Amino acid sequence: MNEPVMLESINSAPDIVSLVSYIPIPGYGVLPVNAFVIKSTEPVLVDTGMASVRTDFMASLKAAINPKELRWIWLTHIDMDHIGNLAEVLSEAPNARIVTSFIGMAKLGLHGIPLDRAYLLNTGQTLDVGDRQLLAIRPPTYDAPETTALFDQKSGTLISADSFGAILEKPVNNAADIDQKALKEGSHIWASIDAPWLSIVDNDKFANTLSAIEKLDSKIILSSHLPPAKNMSNALLGILSEANLAPAFVGPDQAALEKMMAA
Repeated sequence: MNEPVMLESINSAPDIVSLVSYIPIPGYGVLPVNAFVIKSTEPVLVDTGMASVRTDFMASLKAAINPKELRWIWLTHIDMDHIGNLAEVLSEAPNARIVTSFIGMAKLGLHGIPLDRAYLLNTGQTLDVGDRQLLAIRPPTYDAPETTALFDQKSGTLISADSFGAILEKPVNNAADIDQKALKEGSHIWASIDAPWLSIVDNDKFANTLSAIEKLDSKIILSSHLPPAKNMSNALLGILSEANLAPAFVGPDQAALEKMMAA
């Protein structure tokens, strides 16, 4: 895999469809980049994928739901792999509002997104989408201050933004199919990239953060950067609890990159 690709959408949790794509990480493997459609009474799209797969992303979205039915677009944060097709989705989903935080709204303004479509939600607050409540939470790891994950209280599903992501050898459909050693190594590499501050945090405070996630008792974890993980909450929390011990990530310089690309 040399370029980002969009793969088939999958039913990853009750009433939730994952829109699955992958991006190559030269020298390391591939990184999943997922968005999600929650088929609630008031349908929700969580993130809008990468612009580099726009045509396929929009086709996958339309296969999952008519964009005109969307009422909410929940942005976990404003990184380009999460908002790459936001303008396109907004134009085809005239009734949808963007769920974000105050900082997220400010960043969207820098991208020229109409701020009158924003709906501000803070961590600890819930969004009523008709047949369920979506609880806004701060995930245990993140790379942007506005990051807001969500817990679907009806299905027991945690959509965790960047947290619990992993760089993988190749695409797979389920996290349970990944070799445990490879999952741990890929998770630690990703955590060191996405949350380099882990190496300097207070261990007890971080443990308390993980404990708060454990208390959610999530049946399914849907990370933006991992295949669906069913009944794996304890395993993923255990892996993340050791991520601060992983070596700091140092990417290749230009000479090394050119060598990898040539190979």
